[in-house]
Amino acid sequence: MAVVFDRPHAFCDIPLHYCPGCTHGIIHRLVAEVIDEMGIEGDTIGVCPVGCSVMAYDYFNCDMIEAPHGRAPAVATGVKRAKPDSFVFTYQGDGDLAAIGTAETVHAATRGENIVVIFVNNTTYGMTGGQMAPTTLPGQITQTTPFGRDPKVQGYPVRVCEMLSTLTGTALAQRVAVDSVPHIREAKKAIRKAFENQKEKKGFSIVEVLSTCPTNWGLTPVEALDRLRNDMIPYYPLGVYKDIDAVKEGE
Repeated sequence: MAVVFDRPHAFCDIPLHYCPGCTHGIIHRLVAEVIDEMGIEGDTIGVCPVGCSVMAYDYFNCDMIEAPHGRAPAVATGVKRAKPDSFVFTYQGDGDLAAIGTAETVHAATRGENIVVIFVNNTTYGMTGGQMAPTTLPGQITQTTPFGRDPKVQGYPVRVCEMLSTLTGTALAQRVAVDSVPHIREAKKAIRKAFENQKEKKGFSIVEVLSTCPTNWGLTPVEALDRLRNDMIPYYPLGVYKDIDAVKEGE
């Protein structure tokens, strides 16, 4: 009988700890599929900081390193410079990457560090109870914005891909989502592109993945997917914000 669906070898065969309806598992699988397809499991090193991704090191068969909160790009920089022939990626949430880790993210990009950053944006601090994150939408109710985020008080959300696309060292800045099969396929293409960029030594690549957090949003898994489509995507439009190959073609 032909095998039409199987677990990637780079993805450990153990139950995930994530909440029902959380899309971290989908994103994990996409990364693992790319590692398998490129045949780089033995040469790949992942870096995970604090957040809902804190236990991702349990789910990948490649080498994994735990980093302090927000410091994954700094740790990945050291790993890549020490082992330049390895494939190095970070797996980070929005509270981690766009708040305490903003400096590490921005400066790794502006230096053009040849790493891949997988940025999971669910507009909340998931692991610590649902506080407002840098990406929390205007009007969104969280544990620390019980009346909704007010831009006059808490400021506006950070659009990470748009910001990093302005930096010379960024080779790829693309935003994708995992709310539907077509979007999941596009997300995998983006992750593959990012890893190919690293193979070809093109510089810093970030793939922002719009994700759900049913528990902290107070929604069912189905309702959470609807919120992603109806609220998040209009504020965070999907697409390629910078592709160094396209820039060169246009010159």
